[in-house]
Amino acid sequence: MAAKPAHKKNPAAVALGRLGGLKGGAAGGRKIWEGLTPEQRSEKARKAVKSRWAKARAEREAELKRRAKKV
Repeated sequence: MAAKPAHKKNPAAVALGRLGGLKGGAAGGRKIWEGLTPEQRSEKARKAVKSRWAKARAEREAELKRRAKKV
């Protein structure tokens, strides 16, 4: 079995990836929330909750339709 040649990373691509990585994760989330007013944080949180509940409702309704077809 032949050994693969060593792959050299593109320094520009590495730098860009590092920049993107610094914005994500828990630390990035804290930075985003710290820059918002309490009203803005509340609105974002309210929107997130509505989205989660809408998804749960859609899944529940889809399950009920599947069960109704079996009967």
